[in-house]
Amino acid sequence: MSERVPDAEHARRTELTRQHAGRGIAAIVVALFLFASMDVLIKLLQAEGFSVLQIFFFRSFFALVPIAAVIRAEGGVAALKTRRLPGHFGRTLLTMGFLLCFFWALSMLPLASVYSISFASPLLITALSVPLLGERVGPRRWGAVLVGFAGILLILRPGGDAFSLGGFVALASTLFYAFGMILVRQLSRTESNAAIVFWFSIFASVLAALGLPWFWSTPAEWTHWALLVAVGILGGTGQVFITEAYRRADAAVVSPFQYTSLLWGLVFGWLVFGEVPGGGVLAGGAIVIASGLYILHRETRRGGAAGRGMAGGQ
Repeated sequence: MSERVPDAEHARRTELTRQHAGRGIAAIVVALFLFASMDVLIKLLQAEGFSVLQIFFFRSFFALVPIAAVIRAEGGVAALKTRRLPGHFGRTLLTMGFLLCFFWALSMLPLASVYSISFASPLLITALSVPLLGERVGPRRWGAVLVGFAGILLILRPGGDAFSLGGFVALASTLFYAFGMILVRQLSRTESNAAIVFWFSIFASVLAALGLPWFWSTPAEWTHWALLVAVGILGGTGQVFITEAYRRADAAVVSPFQYTSLLWGLVFGWLVFGEVPGGGVLAGGAIVIASGLYILHRETRRGGAAGRGMAGGQ
């Protein structure tokens, strides 16, 4: 009898772990669907003549509505206390660079192409963690980084659709994202998730509002207002689900599902915009994904956190 009790307890804990993993996976899949839906709306708004900065303002300001749920879950206003406002402001500038470039790239490239290039973020985070965080990267992970960048070159090959201003803007957005996530790693040592997402939304909204007089276009129809607000709601809700995913399950469990965003990019790009990416984009994307997954595998074995670098979302 005494032997069955530990077995029963082990079985109960195993079942709880499976349930948490399942919920974490479900949360990240929902988050990626929401982000892809947001990107579709952004492309539609850009086609109507709305500027990247105006869309960014609505993305940041109305994201505060769902983010309020995260603040409440993490202890309310008390979770927002911080002694590192300069760090939050620096993170805001980097993430603004990421999102503004990402949104701009969406106006020039198919969704799948932008997503494929964005998958270079774990590779860049691994490379930057050496000089900026003092982490050690072994030869196997360096090899995966080099292979991943070869995949990026395949996507950006001369003569390809992505070898254009849009392709290099998308690559710039990924570089901004990598630097931003390095800073998030540093902030997360002392700051709550609620504080990190809240202060970003506040600072980003204020900075974007300062430039709005030069980039504002008054929506002519109520549907335009609805789409602009929806961009913020979808983005903020996606951030909530990303946070929930990484709270429910380990990064090693949920991070690989980040790459399902390519599926949404292919589906939405084809159904909404009639976009069909070339073979180079798909092949290069597959190489970058494989490299990212290998780096995640190595980080998991050594107890690292490269996979968590992908948790920032949009």
